[in-house]
Amino acid sequence: MNKYFNIAGPCHPDEHYMMPSEARCQGVISLIEQRQYFVIHAARQSGKTTLLLELERAINDSGKYYALYCSVESAQGILDPEKGIPAIVRTLTRAIRFTPVLKKFPFAPSANFGDFNNILIESLTSFCSALDKPLVILFDEVDCLSNGTLISFLRQLREGYVNRSRASFVHSVGLIGMRNIRDYKGKIREERETLGSASPFNIVTESLTLRDFTQEETGELHSQHAQAVGQTFSTEVTQRIYYHAQGQPWLTNAIAREIIVKILGNDFAKEIIPPHVGQAVEAIIHRRDTHIDSLLERLKEDRVRKVIDPVIAGKERVFDPMDDDFQYVQDLGLLKNEGGSLRPSNPIYAEVIVRYLSMKAQNSIDDHAYPVQGYYAGNQLDMKKLLTDFQIFWRENAAIWQERFEYKESAPHLVLMAFLQRVVNAGGHIIREMATETRRLDLCIHFKGNRYPIEIKLRYDNKTYKEGKKQLSDYMETLGCDEGWLIVFDRRKRQPWKNKLFWKTSRAKGMQIYAVGC
Repeated sequence: MNKYFNIAGPCHPDEHYMMPSEARCQGVISLIEQRQYFVIHAARQSGKTTLLLELERAINDSGKYYALYCSVESAQGILDPEKGIPAIVRTLTRAIRFTPVLKKFPFAPSANFGDFNNILIESLTSFCSALDKPLVILFDEVDCLSNGTLISFLRQLREGYVNRSRASFVHSVGLIGMRNIRDYKGKIREERETLGSASPFNIVTESLTLRDFTQEETGELHSQHAQAVGQTFSTEVTQRIYYHAQGQPWLTNAIAREIIVKILGNDFAKEIIPPHVGQAVEAIIHRRDTHIDSLLERLKEDRVRKVIDPVIAGKERVFDPMDDDFQYVQDLGLLKNEGGSLRPSNPIYAEVIVRYLSMKAQNSIDDHAYPVQGYYAGNQLDMKKLLTDFQIFWRENAAIWQERFEYKESAPHLVLMAFLQRVVNAGGHIIREMATETRRLDLCIHFKGNRYPIEIKLRYDNKTYKEGKKQLSDYMETLGCDEGWLIVFDRRKRQPWKNKLFWKTSRAKGMQIYAVGC
């Protein structure tokens, strides 16, 4: 059977094209040798389970330790430790039974399942005493544990860790999930409360993360397909895939799979060409696979909205790197921090975030009052009519939408993008550049071979237009366009609409700039 690009579950070297995960998370073996307890955290579907299975194989093959992979996902949602801890112990029993190097050793959980505060530590102490090598356990999906179950689980591990010199216990433990252990505390208690001096969160020596693919690794992944079936990914195709996915493993595999399976119908004689990448990306965005949907669900959380709202609006906002919400959104993989500026982790996430948040506004626009067909003729967009109609729509609906949007800082941007998206769907796409500390949002509409650069700014003072024209002209120069549109939402208090709505034309660096007031 031919190998393939995997988008469901962990990768296996005999079935899937894959890159060795250990290279993306270095230092684990050293921590194990030092008898440390550690965390590995990374975003959903970035290769964590694949890494753990690779580590389990490598450690057991080395002959120095016994390694056990154990997912505690079966205890998800069990708040009561009286039920949660026995569920974890039963999961351990199954994991040992299915691990060839360990199943010969008897694992006899403590008979007193009612003593949930000791059953895990007693069971593991007894098991480790029977082994002829130290034991390493890699606990997957730890961040799915809740409340008392999580506290009791960590406390029993901590007690075993502290007393290892007096009684046999696990040599090294890895706690793996989407979040760093510091964020587990936020699931359990308010910061003002205390868990006591012997905090269960103090068992971790180091927290590691699993980085995304580099562009070179993306190319190596593609070359495995070429070597297997003779169908090559050109350098340009690989570069385009990397641009859209930024090395996120699931997206990288999903784009390649979409091209090969859906677009080319598994015909390996057909050539993979650069336009296939954009076609695949659009299909993934529209289809909203589970990977995408799970991220979008997070946008409903207040702590996520607090961080992402100013990113969409391009507002200057300094986030404390130690702030739990700031770290949480990065751990989810939604945003990345580049030089102190937050931005979406990749263009695909940027696109689905905006489309999802603006969908309610898009669905409310009256197609009869604002017919899409009226905004283009042939290959050309009528930007004057399009943006003039938006001014009318905004005046009629601004108060409603600014109240209705949960993302209030970015409400003007989202409503405008909803208005534009209806038109662009007829034959184009929008490139969006979002980041904090830019004080603007750059867009470029690509429509049937033509480009229309747009800059969106919020006006709070008289500097806005001067800054905006300079920023837009620089953006236009980069794109090689001689026309651009500066859209300014007037956020000053008590300004009448007659002052807000206007259309002005000026020139900068020999280029035409249209300032559109809203």
